[in-house]
Amino acid sequence: MKERHVSSLPKAAKIDSDRKRKKASISSADRTEAAEKQKGKNPTSTSNHHHQSHHHRKKSKMSSSTAANQVRAAHILIKHQGSRRKASWKDPEGRVISNTTRDAAVSQLKALRDDIVSGKAKFDEVASRYSDCSSAKRGGDLGPFGRGQMQKPFENATYALKVGEISDIVDTDSGVHIIMRTG
Repeated sequence: MKERHVSSLPKAAKIDSDRKRKKASISSADRTEAAEKQKGKNPTSTSNHHHQSHHHRKKSKMSSSTAANQVRAAHILIKHQGSRRKASWKDPEGRVISNTTRDAAVSQLKALRDDIVSGKAKFDEVASRYSDCSSAKRGGDLGPFGRGQMQKPFENATYALKVGEISDIVDTDSGVHIIMRTG
């Protein structure tokens, strides 16, 4: 029994030594971070940037587009009788949508767009209240997307906008939209 205990001492000493080395390397990194903070640099920005780039590279391999040619947009969707799905988060039975003509949807959307453009209303607030898309819960934000991920008329309209611009009425199989490019 004593032999086992004696033979395990070098292992324990080695593990202890490894822990000390690891601790020393961590505290060295902490010291570097503290020194950069004193110089006014943001030490995490470099590592975050690396992580974000890595994440985007990973994403772009999964989708056909790269982060460089992605856009970001928010929209307001009004569904109507001709929409491919006649239900929405605010009209789960589709009763209102089934009774809404395309012309009525366009008129409503034009009035909402006028209020936004004139400054009477904010895009995200209008989207939250009136949009038939579940993105309404995020102020209409769809997040970033690339080519081939949205319906063609929606995609073309979004890519044609400058950041901050709001589209005219855009017709898709989902209904009628106004789009604000956000990125």
